[in-house]
Amino acid sequence: MHIRSLLQKYRNGSLTPRSLIDLLLARIEAEGDNGIWIHLLPRDELYAYAERLNGHSPDTLPLYGIPFAVKDNIDLAGAPTTAACPQYSYVPHQSAFVVKRLLDAGAIPIGKSNLDQFATGLVGVRTPFGTARNPYSCDHIPGGSSSGSAVAVASGLVSFALGTDTAGSGRVPAAFCNLFGIKPTRGLLSTSGVVPACRSLDCVSIFALDADDGARVLQVAQGYDDSDPFSRRGQAPLQQRSHSFTFGIPAAAELEFFGNQQYASLFTQAVARLERLGGIKREIDFRPFREAARLLYEGPWVAERYAALREFIETKPEAFYPVTRDIIFKGIDATAVDAFSASYRLQALRREAEAVWTEIDLLLTPTAGTIYRINEIEAEPIRLNSNLGYYTNFMNLLDLSALAVPAGFTPEGLPFGITLAAPAFSDDYLLLIGKRFSGDDQERLQVAVCGAHMRGLPLNRQLLELGGHFIREASTAPRYRLFALESVPPKPGMLCSRSGGSAISLEIWELPAAGLGQFLAAIPAPFGLGKVELEDGSQVTCFLVEAAAVEEAREITEYGGWKRYLEVSQSSS
Repeated sequence: MHIRSLLQKYRNGSLTPRSLIDLLLARIEAEGDNGIWIHLLPRDELYAYAERLNGHSPDTLPLYGIPFAVKDNIDLAGAPTTAACPQYSYVPHQSAFVVKRLLDAGAIPIGKSNLDQFATGLVGVRTPFGTARNPYSCDHIPGGSSSGSAVAVASGLVSFALGTDTAGSGRVPAAFCNLFGIKPTRGLLSTSGVVPACRSLDCVSIFALDADDGARVLQVAQGYDDSDPFSRRGQAPLQQRSHSFTFGIPAAAELEFFGNQQYASLFTQAVARLERLGGIKREIDFRPFREAARLLYEGPWVAERYAALREFIETKPEAFYPVTRDIIFKGIDATAVDAFSASYRLQALRREAEAVWTEIDLLLTPTAGTIYRINEIEAEPIRLNSNLGYYTNFMNLLDLSALAVPAGFTPEGLPFGITLAAPAFSDDYLLLIGKRFSGDDQERLQVAVCGAHMRGLPLNRQLLELGGHFIREASTAPRYRLFALESVPPKPGMLCSRSGGSAISLEIWELPAAGLGQFLAAIPAPFGLGKVELEDGSQVTCFLVEAAAVEEAREITEYGGWKRYLEVSQSSS
């Protein structure tokens, strides 16, 4: 579901937008009721989006046929917007500014995704539409408020998704679902057509599988919107370095993991990794960031949430999810005096935080200090939700850009994520560092496989574990022979032949150079890698077998490929 992979399939004709829609709808049906979707677009509406692409191609539209999810507090024309409150539902006549930019670039919206009601929460369970199931553990929260968007991407149902991020709603679910989560500079992506939470702080966020996908979507989605009074034109960031840079981390006494030693260990590893990439670590005074974070919910900004929904909450208070209602109703108590006092305090904290950026290029923190089980959140919904905002709540108040990056797994297989942050308009810089951190900037090499490493076969997982990405299906030039070897699992052997050969189907994969080296080291005799000529005359590295190993093996060249041979063998048995 990586964008580059889908575009390559569209280019070589192995996939069409319509066939991808069929595949995804089948996948969604197989997933069952997993709490991801509030509204799924009908097949005929999805086909209509595909038909709009007629006459275009991946060379003319940057998101040609790329499926995405829209958090259900963001308008999509013709689809209901509920903000996870059924009685609030309305059907907009036009899409949000940011959604329209994506549609104009060729993207296909699959549906509206679940969220903590009115984007109030970091947990993903405050919704009457059910909890979106975390793909790594059904017992643990998916994170919120953009829960459905994150789970849709992590489950392979869309290539990217839109969320919102006022206090961490895009970064926390990214961390819990092993995704990149872009919290852009406030105002860089228009919020026209977005149900407001704290309108002066709201950001539209992006979930992506890797930094390249995130950068592509961000480039398309951003743009000045003169109908949005909070929209800002892009600006050049401060001078920042990518290879030798200084990064700040909170002093040890200010790091908080809420008893989760596994997350603490993973953060230590992330710090060491950033140092290996050329980063110079410096402990900073985290106090102004921490105090700004507390202002968001302990100060009068809660009143802004009340102001956004005032008419609805005063006429239909029973429509609210109980925890959500309790939080928003606290906004009634704030006074104008409180607002001015908090504003002055925030300005003082901004000035203190500015001093930090004279010493560092970026800030590194955990995205969340821990992850909770669903039953833990249900038992203590307010305090534990507040814990999840320890490293996130200050970002928009201090006008920072931020990027959540996957950073490993606990022994139980739960994802851990870090956040990179820097002053406003540092979005591209953070993506560059995030890409280096995740290893996506490594040299990548192509390799062809013709047997058990192909998709759906027993050894394919080895390619995936080494960071491999499927590129395309192909065939050799018509001068190769294929043999079925006696092995466990069953494998074929391919030889170049001067006579009696044929075209053999194979798959081309891309691996990081380091991954290909590990792949080579694990290849057992009688196999090796060599150059194979493809039907178009180009050459690619591929598995070959020693001639002596096939002297007594059954020749299966007539089947044209290993998968076809397996299909015939299984049907005949």
